[in-house]
Amino acid sequence: MARLTDHGLTDGMNPILVLGGTGKVGSRVVARLTQQATDVRIGARRTGFDWLDQSTWDPALAGVRAVFVVPLDGATLTGEFVTKAVEAGVERVVLLSGRGVDVPGYGRDDNTTGLTHVLGEKAVRELDIAWTILRPGWFAQNFSEGFFAPAVQAGELRLPAGDGAVTFVDAEDIADVAVAALTEEKHAGETYELSGPRALTMAEAMDAISVASGREVRYVPLTPEQFIAECVQDGWSQQDAADFADVVGAVRRGLDAHVSDGVQRALGREARDFATFASNTVWSAVPSPWRDGRPST
Repeated sequence: MARLTDHGLTDGMNPILVLGGTGKVGSRVVARLTQQATDVRIGARRTGFDWLDQSTWDPALAGVRAVFVVPLDGATLTGEFVTKAVEAGVERVVLLSGRGVDVPGYGRDDNTTGLTHVLGEKAVRELDIAWTILRPGWFAQNFSEGFFAPAVQAGELRLPAGDGAVTFVDAEDIADVAVAALTEEKHAGETYELSGPRALTMAEAMDAISVASGREVRYVPLTPEQFIAECVQDGWSQQDAADFADVVGAVRRGLDAHVSDGVQRALGREARDFATFASNTVWSAVPSPWRDGRPST
């Protein structure tokens, strides 16, 4: 496994560590920081960082001034990591959390992904250094780069979302807010709820993708029981399938339809619309395989 390396031009200051630096949001954060001539350190398995191997944490944090923390879904390691970050001299932490953390009934209390964010936020808020928390809703890029991509490519999205609507947020906006929080003083102590400018049902989102891609993609509503059974048949564990059905259940119950003002507050501009995301995506390049066994929003 390769050792941790710094990436990008130096600005004469210590680097910024971006965990998940090869993922949907992290890769965009790395690209933006590099364009700004900011020294960046990528924390990912290919560079030697492993959430489940704490011996890799110290090398990742050595000499770092700020950290963008993308937690490991289903694990409660964020608190230990940010404590170690402060001990290593880190001066700023930006946490990628999730929508619904403080919304009663958004998900089950024992949902492992939810606990990751609840406990992670609690730990970050208790730090004595500058911190910012980002709470994005469902990523628009889940349809092009994430766990919905195979379904989109196959032409049929099957979910227990009913006719609930979602204010899908573009990962480009999340990255813009993250970079601002990592490099500007005014975002310390802020919690930014991030969403797109309007709510779409899953059927409406598939219609937008159909128009942009030139091929039909349809939405098929399932019951939670049907969805869990299909996921288990596809090789998911019963627990993972139930957890994800619970997350999607928030959509069905109307808890993801509200528009949040985080992009406007952080950047002074409106959030990107889903139609813009759809038209800017090269849909013929949508990947077909699942990248890993655990879904995340």
